[in-house]
Amino acid sequence: MFNIFGFYKFVKVKSLKKNKVFLQKFLISNHIRGTIIIAKEGLNGTISGKIKDINKTIKKLKSLFLLKQFDSSNKSKSKFQPFHKPKVKIKKEIVPMNLTINSKERNMKTHLDPKDWNKLIKNKDTHIIDTRKPFEYEIGTFKRSVNPNVTNFRDFPKYLNKLKKNKPVAMFCTGGIRCEKTSVYLKKKGFRNIYQLNGGILNYLNKVKKKESLWKGECFVFDNRISLKHGLKLGSYFMCSGCRMPISPKDKRSNKYEEGVSCPNCHDKLTETQKSRFRMRQSQIYKAKQSGKKHIFQKEFK
Repeated sequence: MFNIFGFYKFVKVKSLKKNKVFLQKFLISNHIRGTIIIAKEGLNGTISGKIKDINKTIKKLKSLFLLKQFDSSNKSKSKFQPFHKPKVKIKKEIVPMNLTINSKERNMKTHLDPKDWNKLIKNKDTHIIDTRKPFEYEIGTFKRSVNPNVTNFRDFPKYLNKLKKNKPVAMFCTGGIRCEKTSVYLKKKGFRNIYQLNGGILNYLNKVKKKESLWKGECFVFDNRISLKHGLKLGSYFMCSGCRMPISPKDKRSNKYEEGVSCPNCHDKLTETQKSRFRMRQSQIYKAKQSGKKHIFQKEFK
């Protein structure tokens, strides 16, 4: 069983290159996989490993960046390793929005726990915004929520500028970090009734019983689990090897689906040269599996 830990923290980070090199070596030596993004404004990541190694890594992150606690974190488990390797990346921002924030700009009074969240979004005057990408929204979302249909988060302010300031705004995302930036942006624009789901969708699905839930569908996650249900149980979605987009069991029944090659989303967009190359790769994966080996390009998406 693998333990998964997702987290973020807005904190001033110095010596980015030095910290990257150190963390990369630390993750490898402690058998941790996943991705950690560091920027001058903070850190954001999801990692996986055995519980003792995860706890050791959490302790090291706190001591390295002088943290008492993370701004938000979530824990879950998986029967298989959801990541292929450890990665530490340096970015200009931990969430790209052309807006750098610090921990003092965060307003914890606007963070609502799941039970209070349900009360807020039941209010018909509340504008409920799903700050994630369109394909994430299609897999699952809250009732009555609106998705701005923005593929690049840097373009998100264009949508926010159209909102009415006199209505309550309720925002949510997978773990909470995208809402952090959005709420700070709206506050600077003069909005006062801004709220966000504390800990994001993952915290909600983990704590709210299905019969009391206002969530519809599943939640996409950026690892080999692909999607999660209530109780953070493994979802039903798969990943297309052709376009790297999530696909449902219904998509797999389509005549445009070919394992390791294409799905209804990309079948008509791929060239025959691309399809031929993907078929060759899939053939090599099949042969490797039959011989009990793992192919170098093998992606074990469920």
